[in-house]
Amino acid sequence: MLVLATLASTSTHAGTLRACDPADALDAAQKDRLFRFGAAIKAELDKSGRRLALVARSGLDLARFGIRYSHAGFSLQGSLDTGWAVRQLYYACDEQEPRIFDQGMLAFVLGMNEPNIGYVSVLLLPEPEAAEIEQAVLDKRLALQLLGATYSANAYPFSLRYQNCNQWVVEVLAAARGRLHEADAPAGTLRGSHPSSLRSRAQAWLQAQGYVPSVIDVGWRPLMWAAAFVPWLHNDDHPAEDQASNIYRVSMPAAIDAFMQAQLPGATRLEFCHNTHHVVVRRGGEPIAEGCVPGETDTVIALD
Repeated sequence: MLVLATLASTSTHAGTLRACDPADALDAAQKDRLFRFGAAIKAELDKSGRRLALVARSGLDLARFGIRYSHAGFSLQGSLDTGWAVRQLYYACDEQEPRIFDQGMLAFVLGMNEPNIGYVSVLLLPEPEAAEIEQAVLDKRLALQLLGATYSANAYPFSLRYQNCNQWVVEVLAAARGRLHEADAPAGTLRGSHPSSLRSRAQAWLQAQGYVPSVIDVGWRPLMWAAAFVPWLHNDDHPAEDQASNIYRVSMPAAIDAFMQAQLPGATRLEFCHNTHHVVVRRGGEPIAEGCVPGETDTVIALD
């Protein structure tokens, strides 16, 4: 999430598919590790027997904000061009527009900013809800109706002014779970902000269901002024009381996962990580320790 990247004094942001990053500088060994990491994730997904997962990847080092995962999407077992490809929103820097993009799992993990250590979270969704959500994810008209016109990495979740990559994900989930529709909407891209828009209905449903976005404590007022100097950061959609308290409320993968686990008790969580020596696979339980340190019951795949 770019606001945190800016506040952490780095020049790139999550959710851009490296579009704003420097040219790919991975060496052969780093690419090989990431390919093997992606293959391990796909193998575990294949064994799951599920058809749909919420996936999230780590990106920038956001540990100072207590955040491991910054960018989420939908991974589908067999409905896109490749198995377990990820449908997601990203910000196209050259066009300065948000877009919906499909990406294979291997490319998804290559989008992580740190090649020597990384984490991926997976929430496997149960049937029949997975089928309902999959239908919504694959509905291009619905996806475009829920695509905001203006991207903001720190978008407030209950405003139609902006949208970030994770907010699109949770609004798609809302449209599917709430069986929302806009019968009189014309075909094509609908990015309206009128009160009856599908985005408005999705946000109202999320509030009614008790969705709680992530709270990010900036801690120092001048850091919030960074939004004035970065074209994909904005403060004008955030409540005045939050700004006065130096906090942002933003949709992040952890908030979406927590909401869906409360909504669907049959959801199953997996976590994966890699460093230069191994891949760790964790099935349920607490998050993997920093540094990709395996626990006693984890599966460890050597990379040396």
